[in-house]
This record gives sequence, structure tokens and C-alpha cells, in this order.
Amino acid sequence: MTLYLFEMWAFVLGLCIGSFLNVCIYRLPLQASIVKPRSKCPGCDTPIAFYDNIPLLSFIFLRGRCRHCDVSIGIRYPLVELLAGAMSVCVFLFFGPTMTGLVYFLLVMVLIAVTFIDIDHRIIPDKITLPGIPVFFLLALFLPNLSVTGSLLGILAGGGSLYLVAWGYHLLTGQEGMGGGDIKLLAMIGAIVGWQGILFTIFAGSVLGCVVGLALMIKSRKGMKLAVPFGPFLSLGAVIYLFYGQPLVNWYVNLLGY
Repeated sequence: MTLYLFEMWAFVLGLCIGSFLNVCIYRLPLQASIVKPRSKCPGCDTPIAFYDNIPLLSFIFLRGRCRHCDVSIGIRYPLVELLAGAMSVCVFLFFGPTMTGLVYFLLVMVLIAVTFIDIDHRIIPDKITLPGIPVFFLLALFLPNLSVTGSLLGILAGGGSLYLVAWGYHLLTGQEGMGGGDIKLLAMIGAIVGWQGILFTIFAGSVLGCVVGLALMIKSRKGMKLAVPFGPFLSLGAVIYLFYGQPLVNWYVNLLGY
């Protein structure tokens, strides 16, 4: 019974954070404040009452429409809330109500916001990554499996590796192949996962990005002209590492016979 109550608490916490993430996802690319004014309907500009802003439930009760003008509410909003709730449960079930669990929870929530902003706008806001690098570096001090040196190396490996890739691509083609947002995102991730985690994140993100990117290119018939954001795949690679990175690395090493 206690476990179920803990799971419910984690899920509700994730739903509430997911509701705030929706605000960030919508407002940050517009350079708008995430604190004020109150959320309002994009159709009629009516401020949303607190009882119409309950995560997940309000969308269900309102049947996905504004109470006042009946304009449709995007399915993205409850999906982000549901994803944040589900990931909250996963993090705290894996790592428990510990400082490690809290740090990983914060990272995963930030990565959810980054993912949807990058999908919508092909940008990763500096307002997230630039303060995120020092904040997560300080939070890494509370992780028992990561030293200060390991966190610093993760930041350098994350930002430095993608910078070299972007520089090399530009040198060879004369075109920008990777945005600065991806570089800063990977540096932020590196503060928590260390350099080993960065190697895994880049590998997993590249594989996932290639598979999904090729599928989208074929479906859209735009070929190499189709721009596919890399941030979501780096984020997914980092999340996979948090949960399964070390077992997967050990499996791969054993497979090679080392």
C-alpha cells in the first residue's frame, strides 16, 4: 500500500511539473516570461481559471476545448503532462526518494522541455542550457557515483565533442550542420552523466537520430534537405543512460570479449 501511495505521489508531482513545462515550452521560444501573466486561451484570450488548469483532468473534463470559446486545446498539453508524470514514477522507482533520484528527476524534466521546444522551433533556448550547466554541476556534487572531476570532464566532453563535429562539418561543407544549442545541451547533460555517459549519449542519440531521420526523410520525400532536430535524440540517449547505461555498456564490453 505504501508503495502505491509513493507511486501516486510521484505521478501527481510529475503531472504538476508537466503543466509548468507546457508553459515553458510555449513561452520560452517567444522570449516571454514563464511567471506572468496567467495562462489564457489562445483563441479568446480569457484567463484560464484554476479549476480549468488542473493537469490532465481539466483536459478530460473540458473534452479538449476551451470553456468559453470552444476552441480546441492541443493534445500536446496532456501528453507532456502524462509523459512528465510517467517519467517521475520511473525515476523514483529506479532511484528511490534519494538525492540522486531528485537530481535525475530535475534533469529528465528539463530534457522534456528541451525536446518539445526543439521539435517545434528547431532551437534549444540558452535560457535553459546556460544556467543549466552550472546548476547541474553543483547538483552533481550530491551524486555518489560522480566526482567533481568527472562532472567537469563531462561538461568538456559534451560541449567539446559536438563543437569539434560542428567545426569539422562546417570546414568540409561550408554549411552549418549542428546548432550551438546542441553543443550547450550536451555540456549540460555531461555535468550529470560524466564523460562516460556523454560517449553513450552521443552514440545512442546518433543511432536513434539516424533511424528516425531516415524514416522521416523517406516519408517526406525531401531527402537530405529535411532538417531533423538532434536535441530530442540527445535527450533520449541521456535518459536511456540514466536508467540502463551501465548495464548496456557492460553487456557490450562482454560481447566484445574484453
